[in-house]
Amino acid sequence: MWERTLQDLIRGLRANKNDESKFISQAMDEIRREIKSKDMELKAGAVMKLSYLDMLGYDMNWASFHIVEVMSSPKIHLKSVGYLGAVQSFHEDTDVLMLTTNLLKKDLNSAPADVAVTLNGVSSIMTADLARDLSPDLLRMLNHSRPHIRKRAVAAMYRVFEKYPDALRHGIGRLQEKLEDSDPGVVCATVNVLCELARQNPQDYLPLAPQLFHLLTTSSNNWMLIKIVKLFGSLSPHEPRLVKKLQPPITDLISTTSAISLLYECVHTCIIGNMLQGSNGYSLARMCVSKLAAFLGDSDQNLKYIALLAMVKIVPTHPHLVAEHQNTILSSVDDDDISIRMRALDLLLALVNRDNLQSIVQQLLSHLVKPESSAVPSAVQSLSQHIIPSAPAKSPGAPSQSSAYRLVLSQRIMTMCSQNTYENIADFEWYLSVLIDLAYVSNVDIGSKIRDQLVDVVGRVRAARSYAVKLMVKVLSDDTFLLHAGEPGSCCEVLWAAAWICGEYCTELSAPDELIPYLLQPEIASLSPDITAVCIQSATKLFGYWTSEAAKQWTDGFLEDLKKAVDIMIEQMEGFVSSSHIEVQERAANVLQLLIFIKHDVAMYKPKQENGFSDPNAAAFDPVSEPSCPKSLYLMHPIFASYELNPVASIAQASVPVPDGLDLDAWIVPSMQDVQEHDDGDATERKTKRSKKGKEKESTSKSKVKGAKKKQKEEGYQEELGPQEEETAAEKAERERLKAERLERMRDDPYYIMDARSPKPPAEDIDSIPVIRLDGPLPLPKALAEEPRLPGLRSSASVRSTPPSFVVEREGEMPAGAVITPRSSTPISSSRRPTPNPFDLSATPPPPLSSFQPYEVPDDELRTSTPEPIKVTRAKKKGAGTTKKKRVVKPETETKAEDNSAAVH
Repeated sequence: MWERTLQDLIRGLRANKNDESKFISQAMDEIRREIKSKDMELKAGAVMKLSYLDMLGYDMNWASFHIVEVMSSPKIHLKSVGYLGAVQSFHEDTDVLMLTTNLLKKDLNSAPADVAVTLNGVSSIMTADLARDLSPDLLRMLNHSRPHIRKRAVAAMYRVFEKYPDALRHGIGRLQEKLEDSDPGVVCATVNVLCELARQNPQDYLPLAPQLFHLLTTSSNNWMLIKIVKLFGSLSPHEPRLVKKLQPPITDLISTTSAISLLYECVHTCIIGNMLQGSNGYSLARMCVSKLAAFLGDSDQNLKYIALLAMVKIVPTHPHLVAEHQNTILSSVDDDDISIRMRALDLLLALVNRDNLQSIVQQLLSHLVKPESSAVPSAVQSLSQHIIPSAPAKSPGAPSQSSAYRLVLSQRIMTMCSQNTYENIADFEWYLSVLIDLAYVSNVDIGSKIRDQLVDVVGRVRAARSYAVKLMVKVLSDDTFLLHAGEPGSCCEVLWAAAWICGEYCTELSAPDELIPYLLQPEIASLSPDITAVCIQSATKLFGYWTSEAAKQWTDGFLEDLKKAVDIMIEQMEGFVSSSHIEVQERAANVLQLLIFIKHDVAMYKPKQENGFSDPNAAAFDPVSEPSCPKSLYLMHPIFASYELNPVASIAQASVPVPDGLDLDAWIVPSMQDVQEHDDGDATERKTKRSKKGKEKESTSKSKVKGAKKKQKEEGYQEELGPQEEETAAEKAERERLKAERLERMRDDPYYIMDARSPKPPAEDIDSIPVIRLDGPLPLPKALAEEPRLPGLRSSASVRSTPPSFVVEREGEMPAGAVITPRSSTPISSSRRPTPNPFDLSATPPPPLSSFQPYEVPDDELRTSTPEPIKVTRAKKKGAGTTKKKRVVKPETETKAEDNSAAVH
């Protein structure tokens, strides 16, 4: 009978491409018949065809027993086929593996050809049971007379150590002997095994250092030298004396070898082995950096990649050496390979400092600018391109146009500038311009981070606020962000920062009324609710500042302009009152009511008739005389400008001390817990009694039981209220005094809602009420009254003779009486930690490092910027009737910055 061979199977597959499944099905039926045959040649041919089909994705696990039969064949060519099938199909869960132990032991003691085939196969099918049973035989093979057997036995021992770690105690000595074997192949295989084993517990292989050092200085095999150098890189951190010993041979290899792979391994070992320290280490570091810089200029992309990776590791110890090749590194950012671009960005992030920050950022910003699309080429241009071939232009999908790459590039630019709380920035006006440029050209969703950076910089750097306000006015007056607000990557969140900065630092503006229409234009309602709410709030701040400034320079001719401005504000604000977002609606409604009040006050205002000898400035600040302007002009600005907004320390909240006598775990009302438990007990008791009643009794005497329950309930209430003691007159007076003190404290608390209604209004004594004129203007804040008013911005950034001195408030404010608790730190034991299992391949990744370092505030530099609250005392007037209370404020205390933008957040 004619059977198909492996060659026939392959020809049939190529001839039946249209109906391959049908042909495979017929072939599998033939293989099932052939593999059950008693002819070992036919059975081995079926295993070969199964091995080929297994590579095509068809299962052959069902033939595992027949494969073992072919493995037991005495003929070497058939035995090889059996081991090939076992390597491809056997795994740890294969049932027939328990039948192969004796077969493998027998083959290991056979002819050298059988031993070689067995060693090749057993390395792939090794299990824990096989490793335990075969380890003595494999150790004996290490002393075989033939080198190729010893080399295969050394490689097989690695699988034994991996599956059965207990064999390492007996086999490491025999493996160490193979480092002095006469055959170079056996020595190379031993070094490979030791290098893999030392990855888990390098310190356990330090006794092998003398033999490995001898091989390092005498061997000329580059592949073995690579493994030895890599092994020393793992051993050096655990034995500092090795560093001084290894520096001369490593330096010699770096300067003389022509093998690129060996050169890179030597450089990498110097980095991870702490060999770049000291005087000798400096020269070695310079040599390593020069070699890596040569890799960057190579045309091989792989060399560029590994050079950038190695330089990232050298920068922390020798940044000045890497900085010498800054232009070469920056040229890698222009590479077409996206992986090389990303590694170059990592290197630039580690390389940046105060001197090179601006040049690096400007070059990175140029990569975000999209090239303008050229017009349709003319006929001459098209013809010239066909005649004179030129370099192909970058496709639209180039890395510089990729959204993912642009996002990473934008994030790296911001990280470079903001790391260590803007440590590398010398000119904050430049950085503010960079943030705005980034918002225009990034075309990715990074607007929220730009917004946070703008607010943080302006809050921390006082000298940059004037320029920031000027820049934000340009942003608000430009409709680019409004027109593209709904598009992805529009960065419209920058409008949030622009509106907030202009509102918070409105004193830097010379004409705040001109900015209000941009903040309240109808297109603002199409933005996200948080941006719209901030625009409303900032417009209110600007209007309040404008009216207060107008009150100081009031003339009767300004009255009509004020009425028009108020009418326009009311008209614009009415459009936001009907918003579907509750935040926008509530802010607009509140502001609208204030504006309506101002409108009525302005309408009732009548200009004074000048008598020729009155002083208008004195009348403006005289609380008794009639004011020269509408009183409501001072209404809004003090609401927002009473306190200065400053940065807060990161540990401020945790450092607030707990007042003496305050137990946060105690009940506010101690009796509530007892009453609740008592009520629960009564309810359980009533439920138990009700369950004992029969249905008959419940139906016949329903009304009686209901009346009894009601009576019992009333008696229970009387019983609870019965044992209360009557308070004496002294106790009642004390209680009234405490209540009065509490009401006085709560009266000035803006977060406490009091009921102003009096249950029993006393009779008024009109004669005892003092006559005081209360219709004068509200007193101006001290800062506004004394500050001179300059036209334009207070410090013009466009024209200046000397650059301003920027001071960054890195620590932030701390609360009064702050108690800084030391951070818990886990002490590091001086003794060596227990090493993990050398064959446990699972590794725990290190925790990710934060891009921003935490702020550390020294104890002697704590700023008590939030002092004690103002103490208010009230003096009582003598009189029989109701007395008016006059508020007396102690002048020695000053209030400090609260977050006057609480309404914004």
